[in-house]
Amino acid sequence: MKKLYSFGFFLLFFISVSGNTEAQQNDIYFLIKKNFSIFSKTYENVALDYVDQVDPEKLMRVGLDAMLETLDPYTVIYNESQNEQAEILSRGNYAGIGIEAGYREGKVVIIAPTENGPAERSGLKAGDEIIAIDDISTENLQPEEVQSLTIGEVGSKVKITIQRFGVNQELDFELTRESIEVKNVSHTTLIGSSKEIGYIKLSQFGLRSADEIRSSIIELRNQATLKGLVLDLRDNPGGILQEAVSIIDKFVEPGLMVVENRGRIAEYNQTFSTNEPIFFNEPVVVLVNGGSASASEVVSGALQDLDRAVILGEQSFGKGLVQIVKPLPYNTSMKVTIARYYIPSGRSIQSIDYTHEGRNSGVVKRETSSTIFKTKNGRIVNEGRGIEPDVVIEIEEPGLIEIALLQKGAIFDFTTEYYSRNQNSDFAEIPEGIFETFKEYLTQTGFSFANETEDYLNVIENDLAGVDGAESRINDLRKLVALQKEKELDGSKSFIEKMIWLELRARSGGQTARTNASLSKDVQLNAAIDLINNPDEIDSLLKGNN
Repeated sequence: MKKLYSFGFFLLFFISVSGNTEAQQNDIYFLIKKNFSIFSKTYENVALDYVDQVDPEKLMRVGLDAMLETLDPYTVIYNESQNEQAEILSRGNYAGIGIEAGYREGKVVIIAPTENGPAERSGLKAGDEIIAIDDISTENLQPEEVQSLTIGEVGSKVKITIQRFGVNQELDFELTRESIEVKNVSHTTLIGSSKEIGYIKLSQFGLRSADEIRSSIIELRNQATLKGLVLDLRDNPGGILQEAVSIIDKFVEPGLMVVENRGRIAEYNQTFSTNEPIFFNEPVVVLVNGGSASASEVVSGALQDLDRAVILGEQSFGKGLVQIVKPLPYNTSMKVTIARYYIPSGRSIQSIDYTHEGRNSGVVKRETSSTIFKTKNGRIVNEGRGIEPDVVIEIEEPGLIEIALLQKGAIFDFTTEYYSRNQNSDFAEIPEGIFETFKEYLTQTGFSFANETEDYLNVIENDLAGVDGAESRINDLRKLVALQKEKELDGSKSFIEKMIWLELRARSGGQTARTNASLSKDVQLNAAIDLINNPDEIDSLLKGNN
């Protein structure tokens, strides 16, 4: 009788729970239908009856964007052109001429031609101002619009009209579009004094990222007996999760859980584990910074949790949300967040919680979890703060004058002029006297910037307007500010010389030469080299002895 009663109670409970679940489902479908009816009728009334004529497409897009802005920054709708760009990136290749365009003082200029691409082979150079594409003026066009004009069918022709510094007339270049491969691994080389340490820069997690990593390691092994590897994930925004898992697979044994997706819908909940034999067994240092996000944090976090690599640099971004792209009508699509990432220690990468309370609703920086998370060797790691490096080495942020020089393109434009007069040099070293020449250039071009003291002085001048004797004293102070700004400029000498040198290396030897030059001045990379040259220190770090 007791057993029958227990079974009856269980059955009643099951029916009750099932009924509640079904009711909840019915409720949500009713609410969707109800509010969609209200929304569609409102949209129709505004589009047809509002006193001023409105564009129905723009009106709807504003409404959709406003709705999605209550969620998180990663849930967005792609229009047709954005959809096409996203597909190009996911495929990893497109038909174009191989240029990166950007703004300089309102002009569209070539920032960097792709090495050995149609643009570089035809003689287009960094610093060339793009005037027109197929006789379509680039005036008032955004760089991405210029980029889209260069994309077309493989083998088709495109005419690029440019203005080059030092040349009085416009120049026309006819180029043939080719299949341009967007590489995930942007640079591979040997580093260190003995050239026995591999360096791989992974810029994104697109299709075939893991294959490119494998090929890069093989290429490095063919050149030297490697005693370690630096995997550079700085400023890598992420990408395809499966590629991240496959990359981790290269460094750890099979059968280890490396990342888990947990969401509201059961079908999106997945666990990813390694399944390949170890491909690279030597010490690994992973470089991260505030621009390392999502899949970059999965790789660095998993390798940290499994005590396989030392993470060096600065705290990562903290994006632990999973998105998928769902097709929508009329060649549009929607990227929607469906889960959160959790790495081997059980911790979440996500550093921000979104309140979802309204459009542009607030965000909340997550507190460090009270739960203790540990790596495989028992080291304590934190949740809710992205990935914190095992070795913190922060890069000094550019000062106000350095930011102003970069924002206004002064270094870029100076380099363009300087290189036009010195094209025979390979710029193996920083040119002697380049800083003084640059200062003269700033004077000639009337470059100016406001520092904090000058900002305060402007406020004081406004407050003292009309006061006897104030103007004279303000002018005396401005002379002192000018001297202070001169000292600030001199204090940025090493930064300025380095940036000019890197631009000159790019002009004379292409992007590979520029990258190799920048690596030689990279503080975080040099620290990674020192670590790999000291395997006992790496071992001590991974065992938690430091």
